[in-house]
Amino acid sequence: MATVPQWIEGARPRTLPAAIAPVVIGTGAAAALGRPSAGAAILALVVSICLQIGVNYANDYSDGIRGTDHARIGPIRLVGQQLASPEDVKLMAMCWFGFAALAGLALSALANTYWILLLGVAAIVAAWFYTGGKRPYGYMGLGEVFVFIFFGLVAVLGTQFTQALALSPAGWAGAVGCGSLSCAILMVNNIRDIPGDSVSGKRTLAVRLGEKRARIAFVLMILLALGCAVTAGTFHRGALAAVVSFALAVRPVFRVLKGAKGPALISVLGSIGQLTLAYGMLLGLGMWLAPTPLS
Repeated sequence: MATVPQWIEGARPRTLPAAIAPVVIGTGAAAALGRPSAGAAILALVVSICLQIGVNYANDYSDGIRGTDHARIGPIRLVGQQLASPEDVKLMAMCWFGFAALAGLALSALANTYWILLLGVAAIVAAWFYTGGKRPYGYMGLGEVFVFIFFGLVAVLGTQFTQALALSPAGWAGAVGCGSLSCAILMVNNIRDIPGDSVSGKRTLAVRLGEKRARIAFVLMILLALGCAVTAGTFHRGALAAVVSFALAVRPVFRVLKGAKGPALISVLGSIGQLTLAYGMLLGLGMWLAPTPLS
C-alpha cells in the first residue's frame, strides 16, 4: 500500500508549473483587455491542476500495466514499482478528472459559455488516451501535440476567453510560448527515458527523432517561447518582462546540449519547470501591469 508521500510523488508535482503558467498568462491577457475575473481565474486554475494530476496518474496506470515503467529513471511509479494496485491508481486518475470536470462546469456557468465544456471533455478524453487504450498516441510520438494544444492553446486562450469573452494577439503569442515550454518539459522527460522506451516499444517523439535531434528540438522549443514573449511584448510592453526568465534556461540548455543523461536530466526537468512558472508569472503579470503597446 502506497504511503501518502508516495501518492504525492506519484502525482508528479514537478509538472504542475505546466498547469499553473497558462492560467496566469490567460488571466494577464484578459486583464490587458480590461476584463479580468478572479473567480474565473481560480476555477481555470483548478481545472488545469486537476487535469495535470489526472494525466500523471493515468500515465502511471497505463504505463504500469503495459510494463513500460519497470526500468525508468526518475519519480516513483506507483504501478510499475508495485506500490499501489492498478485499480487504485486508475481510480485516483478518474477522481482528479472528475474534479476537473466539476470545476469546468462551474467555470462555464460563471462565464455563461457552455460550449467550452466540449473543450473540457476533449481534454479529459485526450488525457486518458495519451497512454491509455489499445493505441495510445503517446506511444506514437504525438504526446507533444497533446501538450501543446491543451496546456498551451486551450489552457491560455480558454482562460482568457472565459474572463474577457475575447481573444487577443498577445494571448495567442502567450499560448504558443507556454505550449512550447510544456513540450520542452515533456521532451526532457522523454530524452531521459529513450533507452527504456526504445526497448519497450514506446515510440515517443524523442525516440523517433533520435537522441541528438531530440536535444536540438528541446532547444528550439525554448527559443520559440522566447520569441513568443518578444512578440507579446509588441502588443503589451509589460510582457517583455518574461524575457528575464530565460536566465533560468541557460544552464539546463547547456547540460542538454552537452549530453546529460539519466539522473542528470532530473534536475534539468526541475529547472525547465521553474522556467515555465517564471515565464508564466512574468508574462501574465507584465501584460496586466503594463498593457500599453511597445512604442
